[in-house]
Amino acid sequence: MPKKQHKQFPPVPLDKRFDVDDVSSIDSSILETFPYEYAGKDIVINIETNEFTAVCPWSGLPDFATIKVNYIPNKVCIELRSFKYYLLSYRNVGIYQEHAVNRLLEDLVHCCKPKWMQVIADYNIRGGVHTVTSVEWGKK
Repeated sequence: MPKKQHKQFPPVPLDKRFDVDDVSSIDSSILETFPYEYAGKDIVINIETNEFTAVCPWSGLPDFATIKVNYIPNKVCIELRSFKYYLLSYRNVGIYQEHAVNRLLEDLVHCCKPKWMQVIADYNIRGGVHTVTSVEWGKK
């Protein structure tokens, strides 16, 4: 009968890195819009999802965040299904939290050309550290 192998104690830390995709995997072309029928009447649209995931570019471990997008539309609004698919394209992308919020803003502003936009990424606590990043474009 073969001997049972026991794990070493204390445990040896893993020095492992998971493969990650680069930012070219982010698919901003999937974003769609629809006409805002009340052009000239300023409203603030709030979009929020707690299903955003990207990965740490060093370790490949996942970073989970709640993404909040607040904007005043100009002529078009962001279509939400396409927004969801766009966010999914970040799933395996190695990107720093501070860079992710800026990339989100750039892509969304390019998509809908709002009067004003704010993107907030509220990341889940990892290693006892809580991070919230935010960026704005235009004038409210």
